[in-house]
Amino acid sequence: MQTAVHLSVVSPVYQAAEIVSELVKRLHASLATITECYEIILVDDGSQDHSWAEIEACCQADHRVVGVKLSRNFGQHQAITAGLEVSRGDYVAVMDCDLQDDPAYLPTLYAEAQKGFAIVYTKKESRKHKATKNIWARIFFFFFNLLSDYSKADAQVGAYSLLSRQVVHAFLRIKDTHRHYLLVLKLLGFRSTSIEIEHAERFAGKSSYTFRKMLRHAMDGITSQSVKLLHIAVGIGFFLFVASILAILFLIYKKLYIGAEIGWTSIMVTIIFSTGLIMMAIGILGLYLGKVFEQVKGRPLYIIEQQLNGDT
Repeated sequence: MQTAVHLSVVSPVYQAAEIVSELVKRLHASLATITECYEIILVDDGSQDHSWAEIEACCQADHRVVGVKLSRNFGQHQAITAGLEVSRGDYVAVMDCDLQDDPAYLPTLYAEAQKGFAIVYTKKESRKHKATKNIWARIFFFFFNLLSDYSKADAQVGAYSLLSRQVVHAFLRIKDTHRHYLLVLKLLGFRSTSIEIEHAERFAGKSSYTFRKMLRHAMDGITSQSVKLLHIAVGIGFFLFVASILAILFLIYKKLYIGAEIGWTSIMVTIIFSTGLIMMAIGILGLYLGKVFEQVKGRPLYIIEQQLNGDT
């Protein structure tokens, strides 16, 4: 007979073999101050190091640690979804495994949830990342807020959060192939609050988010949550159409009344400029069509290869 779980913690793990045991140790210490009926769900997202071996050892040492091994690397947000699917708690906390988010804040998150908030976010005054990564993050959120339907996305709000079971159920109903954990929560619209936390240095290793991955993640976030780019492309096309009509009228006037010759340079520049904008518009349309293609295939968001402990 399974023991009822009051609080679950979901943490996606990727290339973090040196961190797993310390993460579990700190989580045990923090969760014990809230309830004895808890579980720690570690989702191995296709790690190539010995992260799964470390998770197995933690599962063997304590049945409250649940190990979930995905068949390959599906991505952080898919791994979070897998953890939420497996979770059994009345409340579920989500946090990265790198210990830059301190598990010691879990009692504070839980206390806020007891006030009636369905979602409790965490907000950092500063992020302990490299300066270049922080700069790119700010640039991303500026353009994201400009191009998406969400005008209040905050670079200081991270994935470290606490959800009620009602929110978890609602989250799992969203079947978007391209997903972002925080954006899905915003879409759900439950009553929420946030707490201030300090961001720590990474406990060990280095982040797996390269510039290329961050750029792809940014494009996925924008194109999967808004069609504003298409509207912008249409607006640019209409503007150029009006501008071209005015330019044609001006050239006719110039030819008839001034007699000036039309330069090849201006013609070539106009052609190249117009062609570039056309290709950009086609590219934007292609991004959206690609999202539709991925969605209609109906493939699973993740595949669980193995699970240790919990309801299997």
